[in-house]
Amino acid sequence: MANAGCCSLATILFLSIFQAALLQGAAQIPVVSQNLVTDNVSVVEGEMAIISCRVKDNDDSVIQLLNPNRQTIYFRDMRPLKDVRFQLVNFSDNELRVSLSNVSLSDEGRYVCQLYTDPPQEAYADITVLVPPGSPIIDARDEVLSEGNETEMTCTAMSSKPAATIRWMKGDKELPGKPKVELTYDRMYTVTSSLTFTVNKEDDGVPVVCIIDHPAVKDFQAQKYLEVQYKPEVKIMVEFPQGLTREGENLELTCQAKGKPQPQRINWVKVDDDVPSHAVITGADLYIENLNKSYNGTYRCVAANSLGEAYDDYILYVYDSRAGEGAPRTVDHAVIGGVVAVVVFAMLCLLIVLGRYFARHKGTYFTHEAKGADDAADADTAIINAEGGHTNSDEKKEYYI
Repeated sequence: MANAGCCSLATILFLSIFQAALLQGAAQIPVVSQNLVTDNVSVVEGEMAIISCRVKDNDDSVIQLLNPNRQTIYFRDMRPLKDVRFQLVNFSDNELRVSLSNVSLSDEGRYVCQLYTDPPQEAYADITVLVPPGSPIIDARDEVLSEGNETEMTCTAMSSKPAATIRWMKGDKELPGKPKVELTYDRMYTVTSSLTFTVNKEDDGVPVVCIIDHPAVKDFQAQKYLEVQYKPEVKIMVEFPQGLTREGENLELTCQAKGKPQPQRINWVKVDDDVPSHAVITGADLYIENLNKSYNGTYRCVAANSLGEAYDDYILYVYDSRAGEGAPRTVDHAVIGGVVAVVVFAMLCLLIVLGRYFARHKGTYFTHEAKGADDAADADTAIINAEGGHTNSDEKKEYYI
């Protein structure tokens, strides 16, 4: 033990004398401008940090690394400090790189890269230790909710550094929460976010997710599925017939009811009257044989659960037994319109062709007016006078298109 203490003391004394000699020598030698650089480091608690002191255009000046208490960690490639968590990664004229394993909060602070020049140069590397929060916890005020009610949830991220940020998602929609940040005695942060919202029946089975954003963790979240109860939704389906309801035919109706909890009671009633005596009701189905017009009216299906009741109506109108048989066949107006359009187009084309034909072929005809026919005493004389006047008649030409 005495020898170890003596050696340690001798090493420190040697370094002190060596540093003083370097400083004295540096005062006598002119120094070219040198750039000493380092980088800030963020590291998660328990992991490894790397500190790098780099020099550009070094002239054999000595590089050393000091801790926040300005104790020498490494002097060139020698480690006076006894903390074995510091290990030399690289040493050269241009770089001193040191690793620090199993980082704890006590290691946080400003580390000094020092270059022995005249005057000495220093660069500072701030180590920031990140502490991830504990697993998020969701607390819900209500385990089972009713449609239209308001509920509140809280999510807590404990003991982190720096403080975490909490976001809320309901399904694929982000909701705003109200955060509260507390600083504990050990310089840790606890963040609690509360979320208040109103639920509806579509929220049943939807996850509410608490997402933690923190530089020390990724994809950190907790979720809780909503359970929402709601009164029934009712819809009447016609199973038979598919068309008109005629006298003598049968009628079959099915009542579809959905709710949470599932409706336990489904009733069929006829509004303002009694259901026909021979109607058959089986659970959610209503069956009536041999319809007649006395059965006309409104048939109602009523479903109920612990949150309330709901209903749907079907209006029955019974037609004559031959109703719809003599109905004219439906005419496809689109087809008729297409045929008419084709005929009109063909007629227009024909008129254009005929017009162009007559324009190119002009006809010539002659008319002869009988001279003296107007002065004839009778028709026979007029014809004779007209035939005799062919040679002396004036020729007239008329053109037509």
